[in-house]
Amino acid sequence: MASLHERILVTLLSLLMLVAATTTLLAAAQTLVPSPQAKPGCLEKCGGLTIPYPFGLGEACSMRPEFTLTCDESTTAPPSANFTNSTFTFPITITNFSLVDGELQVMQEIARNCYDEEGYNTNSSSSLELPPSYTISTKNNFFTLGCNVLAVYLQGVDVGYQTGVNVALCMDILGEELTESCIGVGCAQTSIPSGLQNISIGLASLNGYNANDPWESNYKCSYAFIVEEGNFTFAPKTSFQQLNTTIQQLPVAVNWAIGDEPCAVAKNLTDYSCKENTICVDRSTISTETAAGYICRCLPGYEGNPYLGCRDIDECTTSSRDPCTNGKCVNSPPGNYSCKCNKGFRNQDDMTCIPYSWLNNTSLKISLGKCQYRLLGFSGRNFVDVLGNNKRRLIKLKKKYFKENGGLTLQQQLASHEGAVETTKIFTAEELKKATNNYHADEILGEGAYGTVYKGILPDKKVVAIKKSKIGAPIQSEQFVNEVIVLSQINHRNVVKLLGCCFETEVPLLVYEYITHGTLFEHIFNKGKGSPLSWELRLKIASETAGALAYLHSSTSTPIIHRDVKATNILLDANYTAKVSDFGASRFIPLDQTELATLVQGTLGYLDPEYFHSNQLTEKSDVYSFGVVLAELLTSRVALSFARPDAERCLASFFVSSIEKDCLIEILDADIVNEGNIDTAEQVAYLAKRCLRIKGEERPSMKEVAMELEGMQNTAKHPWGKNANSCPEETEYLLGSPINPEAYIVNVRGDGDEGSSGTTSGYDSMQIQMLMPYDDAR
Repeated sequence: MASLHERILVTLLSLLMLVAATTTLLAAAQTLVPSPQAKPGCLEKCGGLTIPYPFGLGEACSMRPEFTLTCDESTTAPPSANFTNSTFTFPITITNFSLVDGELQVMQEIARNCYDEEGYNTNSSSSLELPPSYTISTKNNFFTLGCNVLAVYLQGVDVGYQTGVNVALCMDILGEELTESCIGVGCAQTSIPSGLQNISIGLASLNGYNANDPWESNYKCSYAFIVEEGNFTFAPKTSFQQLNTTIQQLPVAVNWAIGDEPCAVAKNLTDYSCKENTICVDRSTISTETAAGYICRCLPGYEGNPYLGCRDIDECTTSSRDPCTNGKCVNSPPGNYSCKCNKGFRNQDDMTCIPYSWLNNTSLKISLGKCQYRLLGFSGRNFVDVLGNNKRRLIKLKKKYFKENGGLTLQQQLASHEGAVETTKIFTAEELKKATNNYHADEILGEGAYGTVYKGILPDKKVVAIKKSKIGAPIQSEQFVNEVIVLSQINHRNVVKLLGCCFETEVPLLVYEYITHGTLFEHIFNKGKGSPLSWELRLKIASETAGALAYLHSSTSTPIIHRDVKATNILLDANYTAKVSDFGASRFIPLDQTELATLVQGTLGYLDPEYFHSNQLTEKSDVYSFGVVLAELLTSRVALSFARPDAERCLASFFVSSIEKDCLIEILDADIVNEGNIDTAEQVAYLAKRCLRIKGEERPSMKEVAMELEGMQNTAKHPWGKNANSCPEETEYLLGSPINPEAYIVNVRGDGDEGSSGTTSGYDSMQIQMLMPYDDAR
C-alpha cells in the first residue's frame, strides 16, 4: 500500500510541476508576442509588407488622409501597398516603412533613351509625384549611365525651381572599357537637395547617335534615375545589361511627418499623435533637411508602435538566455532588470550575483588585496598608455582627414600662388563645433547640392557663416580646395569674404563673413522678405554684381570664371550691398588662354548655350548667366519654370523674343517699372539682350557691362535723368533715342558695329522640351 501511495504522490508532484512549467511558458510566450503595428481591428499586412499605424489600409485604419493606403491584389505579382490618392499612370508602390526615421521606400521607374541599329530613337521619361507632406530624402543620389548623354531632373513650382544636371561622356583616351568609377565617364552621379517633391527626369543625346562610334555602338541605351544610397553600384560589365533587361524600377527614400507643427505646438493640440511612453521629435532635427511636422519614438527601454503606445521591454524574456547567472531575472521598467540571487550568492550590484565565500575567506581577502594593489599600479600605467594611444589615434585621424579633404593639394596650390592666403585663419574642429552649437538644425542658413551653411558665433562674438560639405558629396575635396584658392585671390567689397577654413574634420569646412539679408532670389520673388525691391535698388545690385564679376575676369592675378552666376548666389547685406558668393564651381583661366575645356557645370536656365554645346568655358559664359539675372530683375520672373506656358518656360528666350516683337513693356514688372524709370529699364533690357546672344564673341565683356550699368545708375540719380523732357536734345544724347533704346550702346572695344550680327536668340525652349517630352502629356 505504501508503495502505491508513493507512486500516487510522485504522479501528483509531476502534474503540479508540469502545470507550473506550462504556466511559465505561457506567460513567457505572452510576453514575447510582438507589439501590434496596425490600428486595432485593421489589416496589418499587404502581401509580405507590414503596414504600421499611422498608415493604414483604408480611411478608418489610418490616422489622416495622407496616410491612407490601398493593397493592390489585382496582379499576378505579390500584392503591393499604394497611395490611395495616386492619380498617376503608374501607382506609387511602397516597399518599406521606418517609424523611427520618419521614412518610407517607394519604387520609381527608370528614364531611358535608346537607339536601334538604324539610328531611330525611343525615349521614355520618368516622374515621381508624391502626395502633399512627403518629400524625397537627401539619402538618394541622381545617376546617369550612357555615352555622351545629358540627364536632367527638375521640379517646377509657381516661383523658383530645383534642378539637377548630369553629363556622362565616353572618350577614346580611356581605352576600350569603362572604368568602375562613376565620375562622369559612362556614369555620372550627384547628390540632391532637400525639399524635392514632384520631379521629372529626362534624357537627351548630346550629339545624336553615331553608329561608327565604337562607344555609342556598344552602349545604345542611356539611363537616368534617382535611387536610395546603397541600392545601386555602378559596374560597367553588368549595369547596362541589367538596366536593359531585369531592372525596371529602383527604390527611392521618402520623408514623412505628422502635420506641419513642431513638437512644442503639437503637444498642446487635441490631435497630438504621440501616445504613452513616447517622445516627440521635430522632423527638422532628424537630419539637415528642412521639413515641417514631427514624428514619435518610443522612450529608451520601451518598444512597439509609438502612435499606438509603447510598452516596457522585458529583458528577462527577450534574451535568448537568462541574463542573470546564479540568480533569477526580475523585470523592472523602464528598460531594466535586476537579479534575485540564488542561495549561497549575494548581489554585487542589481544585475550581478557573487558567492558569499568571497567575503568570509580571510586569506582570500589578503590575496585579493595584494592583487588589487598590484593591479592598481598596472592599471595606472595602462591608463597613461591608453591616453597616449588615444591622443596618437586622434592625431592620426586628423592627418587622415587633412589629406582626404585636400590639405596636401591645397598646400601645393598655395605654393604655386605664392602664399596668397596668408591672412586666412585655420580653425580647429572644436572652435567651429562650439560656434554652431554642434551644428544644430536651428543654425542652418541654407543648403545646396554639395553642403549646408550654418550660422556661427566665434568666441569674440563675431557672427560668421560656416559651409559644411556633405559626407560623400562628389569631388567635395576638389570643390573645397578650389573655393579656398579662388576666394583667397579676391579682395572686393562685392565678393563674400573668406575668413578661414578647417581641414581636420570628416568633411571640409569654410568660414565666411555673415551676410544678413539673404539672397537676391528671395528678394526678387518675395520669399518672406516683405516688400519687393524697388527699381533703384535692383539697378544698384545689378551694377555692383557686374563690377564684382568684371573684377574676377580682369583684375585678379589670374582671371577667374565664376561658372554659376545666378540670383541665389548673390547675397545682400543690411544695406542691400551685393555680395557674389559660392565659388565651388569657379575656375582659373591660364593667362595664355582665353577658354578652358571642362565638363558642363551650372544651373539650368542660367547656363550659357555655347558652353553647353561646346564644353568650352570662357568669360562670356558668366556674361550670359548675368544677362539672365538682369532679365529676372526686370520681369520678376524666375529663370526657368515649368508652371508657365511652353513659350515662356525659359526666361532667356522669352525675354529676347519679347524685345524683338516690341513687347518688352508687357513683360516688365509693373510694380517696379513706371513712367519715371521706364527709359533706364529699357536700356537695361537692351543690355541684357546683348548679354544673351548665342555666340559668346558677340556679347559684351563683363567690364563693358559694369561700365554701362554704372553709367545708367549715375544718370538715373541725376536730375536730368529724372525729368527727361526738360532738355530733349541733351537727354537724347545721354540716354539714346526713346524710339530705339539700343542706340545707347557704347562701343568701348573699338571692334566695329556691335549690333551687326543677326544672331540674337537666347536659349531655345525646344531644347528643354526635347529633354522633357513627358511634360506636355501632363
